Parts: sequence; C-alpha cells; structure tokens
Amino acid sequence: MTESGDSAEAPARQGTGGRPRSREIDDALITATLGTLDEEGYPGVSLESVARRAGTSRPAIYRRWSGRAPLVLAAIASRLDVPTPPDTGCTLCDIDESFNVFLTSYRTIRPETLSALYADCAPVPELRDQYLTTIIEPARSAVGQTLDRAIARGDLRDTIDRNLLLDVVASLVHYRAMFSPEHLGDAEAGHALEVLLRGAAVDYPALLAHSEALEQEGLQGTASHRHTAAQ
Repeated sequence: MTESGDSAEAPARQGTGGRPRSREIDDALITATLGTLDEEGYPGVSLESVARRAGTSRPAIYRRWSGRAPLVLAAIASRLDVPTPPDTGCTLCDIDESFNVFLTSYRTIRPETLSALYADCAPVPELRDQYLTTIIEPARSAVGQTLDRAIARGDLRDTIDRNLLLDVVASLVHYRAMFSPEHLGDAEAGHALEVLLRGAAVDYPALLAHSEALEQEGLQGTASHRHTAAQ
C-alpha cells in the first residue's frame, strides 16, 4: 500500500530545525490531500499527485511528513472536529447525541480509506498509535464524558465497566467502517444503542419516559411558537 521509498514511514516530523515552514503550504497540502481522498480514496493518494495539486513539490511534503500515511493522518485529523458532547440532563438524549459524534466523525471519511490506511499504519508502532489517537480517541473521549455524567447521576449502573462499554460503541462503528462498503446507518445505530443501554441503565423505562416527555415538551413549545407567530 505504500509508495516506493515510503516503506519506513514514521509520524510527521516536528522540530527538525532549518527555515520556518510556510503555513500556506501546510494548508495547501492538507486541502489537496483531503480533495484526493474524497475523489479517489486512499489508493489514489500519492506524494506526487498531492504536491502537484497543492502547487508545490514532493520535497516540500517530506519536510513536513515522512510519507503518505502520516500525511493522510494529518489531513484526516484536520477534518475530525469532534464537538463538545451535550449536557441536557437527559441521559438517553445525550448518549444518543454523543453516539452520533462517532457516526458524524466517521462519515467524513470513505470507509475503504480507513482499512487501507490502517494496513499501512499497523506494521509501524508509532503510526499505529497515531492512527488510534487521530481516528479513534477524539470521538471516544467525547462519548466517555457523556457516560461519566450518566453514571454520576445514577442513571447507569455503577458496576458497569465504563471503558468496556466505550470499546463496544467504538468497535461497532469502526468495524462497519473497516469491513463494509457503507458506514453504520442511523437506524442500526439507534437499535444498537438501545440494546446497550437496556443492559447498562439502572431503569431503562424511566430514562425512555423522561426522553419522550422532553421530546413532547419540545414539540408543544414549537407548536405554541408557530401559533403565536401566526397571530
């Protein structure tokens, strides 16, 4: 999967000295890499094509990243802007929204890109760690904050293995992205979440009733607002 001369890839070079790097060239290379990923997927990314698209040279890439995989990881990291998870006091609402954090993040990346990129990163410990840090941990951490609040409120069993539950959520999303032509769908995600929470919640029916009550209040508030605006 690697280009000729890129077999010993390592994470991006930093602090190597010499003349200061141009931020404009950094941004152009990231933009060019993302554009190529969107159009052609990971196999279509070559240092030559990215440099040409960015209007710079292959040596300019090597001054920043040691090969294709570190370059692509940097590009994906710039896109995976995981939002702060909600804290509405409604456990089911917040966990559902946080679960969507995973889906939103992964849907910005073509599924086949993840598997091909990991194949390049897996043999190199530093790159494998960078892959996990870049692609898995941001969304996993966001969902973890929501679980911690739910546990603190007493909505989830205090005996559950919080990290194991997070791993189940993350692995479900990542598995589908790695080994399926499509990402996990909304309906499938909702069903999976229900299965997990029925086992983890102290009183799942009560959580569901609270969620439905808030949803009904929201609908009534919207209808009232529209009625007032129409007068």
